[in-house]
Amino acid sequence: MAQAKTFTQAELDQVLRFVSTKKYATRDRVMILTSFWSGMRVKEISQLKMGDVINEDDTIKSEIRLSAAQTKGEQGRIVFIPNKLRDELAAYLKTRKIKNADIPFFHTDRRLGFSASGLCQWFFWTYRRAGINGASSHSGRRTMITQLANKGIGVRVLASLAGHKSIMVTQRYIDVNDDMKRQAIELL
Repeated sequence: MAQAKTFTQAELDQVLRFVSTKKYATRDRVMILTSFWSGMRVKEISQLKMGDVINEDDTIKSEIRLSAAQTKGEQGRIVFIPNKLRDELAAYLKTRKIKNADIPFFHTDRRLGFSASGLCQWFFWTYRRAGINGASSHSGRRTMITQLANKGIGVRVLASLAGHKSIMVTQRYIDVNDDMKRQAIELL
């Protein structure tokens, strides 16, 4: 099976422009950015509850603690949320009327939570309809890891951020590109 496509900034912008025309534009934007800026797996995004994301004072948490049931491999982990994603999550939260801690953070058309497979399909078809081929629900994770590697973040930190038990797995996520090679050669 081919690896998920790593996005350029132009491709991410293309997808964000596409979803801005949709009925649930804010939700769609934030689901995509959650994938790209937190590196969460589609199962983890689909499993998010309001209480996982929101503090008691209705602010967005800087760290999301995922339970073993919410993650792959049945091992809980902490997902660190960058400030720019916290701002996006807060904007989405303004569109939600009910903020009960136990309800899904992201909702479907029927106000139910997404299943992991349903959200996986949502990502695939959203990317396809936006004109991006080869992309999948894993593209956000792969892009995040590649971008951080390109900025010099070590593979052990990347593995921890991604929730990987082995740095060998993380290394397969890093897409070597011409920019990385240009930067490397300039270190001489």
